[in-house]
Amino acid sequence: MPGLAAASPAPSEASEKKPLKPCCACPETKKARDACIIEKGEEHCGHLIEAHKECMRALGFKI
Repeated sequence: MPGLAAASPAPSEASEKKPLKPCCACPETKKARDACIIEKGEEHCGHLIEAHKECMRALGFKI
């Protein structure tokens, strides 16, 4: 019965994924934050730091 193999559900991709690590979350805001801190210093990058924190919180990290 060739139709049965096609009807079988594929393994869920979500069940195979590992939990997101903080170091890999929000790469866009992390890159902008890090570049600003390197170029200007932490005291000048508060808006980017907060944007990264908000992104992390939105993904469920407790920051």
